[in-house]
Amino acid sequence: MKVRDSGMPDEEMWTGFFDPPKVLAVFGLDRGVNDLVEFGCGYGTFTLAAAGIASGTVYALDIEPEMVGIVRQKCVKAGIPNVQATVIDFVVEGSGLAGNSMSAALLFNILHHEEPVALMKEALRVLKPNGLLAIIHWNYDPATPRGPAMEIRPRPEQCVEWGRAAGFHFNEMDRYDLPPYHYGLRFRKCIT
Repeated sequence: MKVRDSGMPDEEMWTGFFDPPKVLAVFGLDRGVNDLVEFGCGYGTFTLAAAGIASGTVYALDIEPEMVGIVRQKCVKAGIPNVQATVIDFVVEGSGLAGNSMSAALLFNILHHEEPVALMKEALRVLKPNGLLAIIHWNYDPATPRGPAMEIRPRPEQCVEWGRAAGFHFNEMDRYDLPPYHYGLRFRKCIT
């Protein structure tokens, strides 16, 4: 099931919105990460940066074969061996990853999906206890140059509510402004 249209800009514009290593560092993903999954890897903007900090494998998942092909080509060109890019409909089929296997999960600009709690539950399932879920989304502001339609664009408070409904722990200190057009939220899988 393809995620509702996000108004994804072309790659040049998209990459201009982020400094991926800095964004990952904001979430504490600049060291000590083993295996990581990115749901909806797109152009690989964060995939390649994550591969540089992960001591294990970065699982880059996307429903679009073209996006997965782009990520694979970039990894070959850059000599990055620890990315496994896969075409999969993770909303319908799940991620295919083992439960309690990932140190971190990324849900970047994807929670305008029709079933955000189900997607977050899949992230929870694959995360190890105390694993980290990082979320980025477009600000709830019609002045952003792109992004999903306002009627499907989630506010940070909605994402927090969905995360808690999925079983995540959220601390209000883990809310970040990611200029110029995004916000970030960091969740933890509670140790049970």
